[in-house]
Amino acid sequence: MNFFLASLGVIGVAASGPIMAATVAPALAIAFWRTALGSGIMGIPALLSQRRQFPRLRFADYKWVAIAAAALALHFACFITALQLTSVAAATALVCLQAAWIALFQLFRGFRPGRALLLGLAMAFVGVLVISGFDLSLSPQAAVGDGLALAGGALAAVYTMAGGQARRTLSTGVYTTLCYGACSVVLVLLCLLFRVPLAGFSWQAWVGILAVTLVAQIMGHSVFNHLLAVISPLVVSMIILLEIPGAALLAAIFLHEKLPAGTYLGLILILAGLAVVITGQGRAGVKAPALPD
Repeated sequence: MNFFLASLGVIGVAASGPIMAATVAPALAIAFWRTALGSGIMGIPALLSQRRQFPRLRFADYKWVAIAAAALALHFACFITALQLTSVAAATALVCLQAAWIALFQLFRGFRPGRALLLGLAMAFVGVLVISGFDLSLSPQAAVGDGLALAGGALAAVYTMAGGQARRTLSTGVYTTLCYGACSVVLVLLCLLFRVPLAGFSWQAWVGILAVTLVAQIMGHSVFNHLLAVISPLVVSMIILLEIPGAALLAAIFLHEKLPAGTYLGLILILAGLAVVITGQGRAGVKAPALPD
């Protein structure tokens, strides 16, 4: 069952990049609508079947939900903007470095780096340099997109780790309702701050927003949030790596996106490096220490 859900989630997140890249609307507006609609879609069944959980929430639950929501809002702002500046394949690969970011964050929590971790991170870092180098040769705008995608990956790592803590006590429905709802509040404030319109788009843009909500937010994010209760955040991030070739393939088919040969080399290095990181940690059999409440 978990394998089926993971496969469904990979399809959802892989399709998100091409859909958002093709949606002609401001990045913050797309992020707001997908989380606001996602909160409503997940919230209705949660309120009907799990409404007793909401009054029982602890301070720690609110804290982890708030951290996850803030990180998710900023992740979307960075990633969706990156998709409009650089290629879907490059942005997706760089944002999927969240697995490496989680490994690095674990180092700050007391882990001793093993050879596999150092080797894998070095390989992934070289992949980043290769992609960024080729993008910089194409245009400074693409390089800025690469930087935003990298930041989006770090924020995705925080979102995943905080979500793993929240899911220890909260059901999928309750957590996603609160997280997506709080995330949409942060995003609407950002839209007001930067004077980003939330309406007045073409019908094609609204179709894209609805598609990314159903496919990426519900089928992608919500599935992985469900799996966080039974699978570690690092393993979930490893599964998400399958998004990289999936997004690149979909972008090539539907957006006719062509990449320099060097970019493909960078994608391979990132995938290989992250695989070494996860495999090495799996062999070590060491679990990350629990974060304090």
